[in-house]
Amino acid sequence: MKFGMHSSSWLDGNDPAGAFDAVSIKAQWAEDHGFAWFSVMDHMIQIPRVGAPDEPVLEGWTVLAALAAVTHRIRLATLCTAVGYRNPAHLAKIAATVDVISRGRLTLGIGAGFYEDEYRQYGWEFPPRPATRIRQMEEAIRLIVKMWTEPRTTFHGQYFHIEDAILEPKPVQKPRPPVLIAGGGEQLTLRAVARLGDACNIVDGDVSELHHKLSVLRGHCDAVGRDYDTIEKTRIQPWLLGRSDAEVMSKHERLAVGGALRGFIGTVSEAVDLIGRYRDAGIDLLIVADRRNDSESREIFASEVMPSFA
Repeated sequence: MKFGMHSSSWLDGNDPAGAFDAVSIKAQWAEDHGFAWFSVMDHMIQIPRVGAPDEPVLEGWTVLAALAAVTHRIRLATLCTAVGYRNPAHLAKIAATVDVISRGRLTLGIGAGFYEDEYRQYGWEFPPRPATRIRQMEEAIRLIVKMWTEPRTTFHGQYFHIEDAILEPKPVQKPRPPVLIAGGGEQLTLRAVARLGDACNIVDGDVSELHHKLSVLRGHCDAVGRDYDTIEKTRIQPWLLGRSDAEVMSKHERLAVGGALRGFIGTVSEAVDLIGRYRDAGIDLLIVADRRNDSESREIFASEVMPSFA
C-alpha cells in the first residue's frame, strides 16, 4: 500500500508571503519520509470544509509547477481540477508542461466541479445539473488525451472544439500522464472512471460504503470491458493522531476550536486497524489530507503508522 499527502491549506501561520514556502517544505518533507504522492487543491477561493472564503489561496497549477522544480521523486497532482475552470486544450498544455518540468511525475486529477459560488465569482458558467458537468469532464478528458498523444488534434465535441491544435513538447510519461477522476457518484462518475480513468478517488463513507463504491466501479468496468485491476483506487482523508486516548482528546480540544473536525481521530493502533481494512477493501493509495496546525500527526503517521504497511 502506498501513501500520499494532500495540501488544502496554504498557511500554517498568518503570513501570505510565506504560503509557498510552507507548502514546499511539506512536499519535500513528504518526499523524504516515504510518501509516494503529493497533491494540491485547485481552487481560486478556499472551500468551506477547510477554511474561510477570504483566506489567502494560491493557484494550484502554478504551485504544482514550482513544486516540480524543488522535488525529485514524489508524484505530483491536483486533487482536483474542476473541468469548468480552464479550457481543456489549455489545461492539456499546462499539464504537459508540469510533466516536463517534473520529468514525468504528474497525475492529472480532474472532476466535474461543485463549488457554485467560486464559479460565479470568477465568471465561469456553472451548469446546474451534475450530469452536464460530468459529461463536460468526460469530453475534456478525451480531448486532453488526444492532445497529449497526437501530432495535431481536431476535436468537435458537444462542449469543446479545437482545430488542428499542436501541443509540443509532449508529456514525458508515455503513452501519457495518468488521469485520476475524483468523486464517488455511482451512476455517472464511477462509470466515467471505468471508461476513461487511470485512477479514482473516494472521499466519503465508512469501510462498508467503500466496499460498495468499489463494487459499483467493478460493475461498470465489467459493463465496458475494462480490467478493474488496471484502475488505481485512492482515498483522501484527514488524520488526527495521538499515542493514547488522552493525547487524542487533548489535541482534539485544541484543534476543534471554531468547528468540528473531519476525518479520522484516534490512536496509532486504531489508525493501523482502519488502514488495514481500507487495504483489504481495495485501496491502493491512501492520501493524508493536511490538517492545519497539526504537524505532529504528520510525523506520527510517517514514523509509526506507515511502517506497518511497508
